[in-house]
Amino acid sequence: MKKLGALPYQTILSLISSGFIKNATEKNVAPASLDLTITPEIYRTERIFQPRPGEKISELIKTIETSPYDLKYPLEKGLTYLAKIEETLDLPDSVYGYCNPKSSTGRNDIHTRILADGVPRYDAITPAGFKGNLWIIISPKSYPIKISAGETLSQARFFNQNTRFDELEMQIELKEFKLIWNSLGDKYYRYDELKIKDNDGSVILTLDLTQDIIGYKCYGSNRILDLSKINYYPPERFFEPIKKQDDCVYLRKGDFYILSTKEAVRVPPHLACEMSPMDERSGEFRSHYAGFIDPGWGWGSEGEGKGRQITLELRPFEDIVVRDNQPIGKIKFERMAEIPDVIYDKKITSNYTKQTGPKLSKHFICL
Repeated sequence: MKKLGALPYQTILSLISSGFIKNATEKNVAPASLDLTITPEIYRTERIFQPRPGEKISELIKTIETSPYDLKYPLEKGLTYLAKIEETLDLPDSVYGYCNPKSSTGRNDIHTRILADGVPRYDAITPAGFKGNLWIIISPKSYPIKISAGETLSQARFFNQNTRFDELEMQIELKEFKLIWNSLGDKYYRYDELKIKDNDGSVILTLDLTQDIIGYKCYGSNRILDLSKINYYPPERFFEPIKKQDDCVYLRKGDFYILSTKEAVRVPPHLACEMSPMDERSGEFRSHYAGFIDPGWGWGSEGEGKGRQITLELRPFEDIVVRDNQPIGKIKFERMAEIPDVIYDKKITSNYTKQTGPKLSKHFICL
């Protein structure tokens, strides 16, 4: 039987060793994704853009307004940069890919989008059999950042078939593998207990305002955050904690917030999970910028896990009031082609394996 779905750790390693993915290293391979590394070739640009089919980014750069940039200087907030990615692709005819910002990228309000030669879509490595170079658009939104060549801000995932769930598949997996729990880990949710549904195979997650600190609001700052410094910055230099008051929180148009889902998500090793955009029926806001959840998240080493809450990177497009247990995020599960040799909760290097409630990026001192 052919193995179909999202490609796991060991298959990505095979793609690297056989030359389908060039200039990649094993240390950047995760359970179901590959971290993409930035080269020293970077430009400041006034506009974001997409190539036409068949058009190489390196040729397109010559026709738009760009200027070379030196990574010894920080990337300024509110400006846009374009950097070449180290990894190049010569994918098999059956393999295609999509990209997501990494968790720490989203939590630091750094917008990134991957461009692929000749692909008129952001974050898409399509169609199957793609051959060419990748570039990354980088836009720090809240504070300047310092990065170096070799930094990873985005990740690529590879597929040989779309295996995202329909509603029936989601209902079956939800019952068999107990995918959604409460934050205390003492109750999992049955399908009939998920009161808000889009009936498209997704799970709607709600806002948690029960913690002592329900989230963080970004000040916006001219202080520079160096992405090479881990567990280094006091949170108060960049963020203001939002303390529990009533059962609601006021969010101001255009500001950036770190919040948390009330539900804890449990991803078995044979599945992966992705955040999906909420539609306008839930309000005018964006609830995530990163969005990929690896196999084994909240699973534990041997399946003993009771899920883990999801951190949200939220920006409202109008002044809004949000309440405890209000719909705030949406996830879709998909099948792996195989169980990865490495799963998330067995990774000893992850900053988020002990995550509860809203959590800032790995660059901040844990409170």
